[in-house]
Amino acid sequence: MKGKVLIVDDEVGILDTVSGILEDEGYKTLTAVDAETAIDILEKEEIDLIFLDVWLPKMNGIEAIKKIKEKDFQIPVIMISGHGNIELAVQAVKLGAFDFIEKPLSIERIILTAERALEFKRLERENIKLRSAVMRKYELIGSSEVMKKIKSQIETIAKGDSRVLILGESGTGKELVARMIHLLSSRARAPFVEVNCAAIPQELIESELFGHEKGAFTGAIDKKIGKFELANEGTLFLDEIGDMSLLTQAKLLRVIETQKFQRVGGTRDITVNVRIISATNKDLTEEIRKGNFREDLYWRLNVVPIYLPPLRERKEDIPELINYFIDEFSREKGWKKKTLDPQVIKILQSYDWPGNVRELRNAVERLMIMVTKDVIEVSDIENTGIIKDSKVKEEKYFSYTSLKQARDAFERDFILKKLKENNWNMTKTAEILGIERSNLYKKIKSLNIPLPKEFAEN
Repeated sequence: MKGKVLIVDDEVGILDTVSGILEDEGYKTLTAVDAETAIDILEKEEIDLIFLDVWLPKMNGIEAIKKIKEKDFQIPVIMISGHGNIELAVQAVKLGAFDFIEKPLSIERIILTAERALEFKRLERENIKLRSAVMRKYELIGSSEVMKKIKSQIETIAKGDSRVLILGESGTGKELVARMIHLLSSRARAPFVEVNCAAIPQELIESELFGHEKGAFTGAIDKKIGKFELANEGTLFLDEIGDMSLLTQAKLLRVIETQKFQRVGGTRDITVNVRIISATNKDLTEEIRKGNFREDLYWRLNVVPIYLPPLRERKEDIPELINYFIDEFSREKGWKKKTLDPQVIKILQSYDWPGNVRELRNAVERLMIMVTKDVIEVSDIENTGIIKDSKVKEEKYFSYTSLKQARDAFERDFILKKLKENNWNMTKTAEILGIERSNLYKKIKSLNIPLPKEFAEN
């Protein structure tokens, strides 16, 4: 079956004709003689396409399409009428009609319009699905108050077209914020172009931004389109703007003021319409004081600032981030999902993460690769070296609720460490610990210390 089509017309002959044509083409059809009946059918049936007559008793087709689109905006509606005119067609299209055809209806027009409408619906759904996947890929994870505020800021900023300066330490997600602003803006269908100002040699960044003409300099064997041209009508993201040279800053300032530039070696002005979002992990006011950054450029870029806090300032988001990364790796790489012992989550949540979200993501990826068990335990954090061993131990001891639990844990770790240092030699380890060897065996058993299958007993 190609799809389910609802035909709405007060002429029975039209209903029979259109449904017969479409059923011969492999569609399933339902019919209604008025708009009220059609809306009732929509409540009960999944409809893929509607042929809707304009002139109907009681509720006319123009009123009906409003109600249909309120229920499901994605259903294509083809308006039909024996009294069509340009004004009516324009009104119908404004309300969301896919097409407008006049009676008498030709077989070819009915079939072609139905096929086109369903193909359009399929493409729209694919576009929504892809857009949803992109949004999920670049979404900001976290339900803390500070993250709720940042998400609200992003939605507000995206509605305008002002320049944005994103501030924050490395690894906090500045690029994600820039992409989200772009995706939620009216420029979402235009390009998002990124330039890492710190990664491009200063002698090449002008060419990278503005492009160059053939023969403009040694090695310019072909004309090159710059990032500003590539981002036309879209968004240009200047990452690590604090590392841009003063010479390039001056040229960037002129482009911001005029929206015009020339390619390197060129003589023709090129006009663009670009929204600039910039980001830095540096204190630009301090860079201005040192003479490394132009104050006039700073005020041009810093129309709307967003500050992204380091992960240590929003630790309540860490469990949510961990679960998100586990799901992401499982979905994209096909890895088996793992769960984390609650103690592991406490330890990860207590750590300061100097590399911020990027470091946490890498840690989760390492655990999923290195740990073969279904449940990740505290020992796995120690063994994979994600956090310094002393820090893991400290957090583990302080997380216990009773003195006995903390004392047993410390004693277990201390004895295990000495056993390893002495190559599992029980006699030597007991001497170092200042206890009888028989007492050492008792502690190994009571504290459930794992021993290798073979070890020295002398």
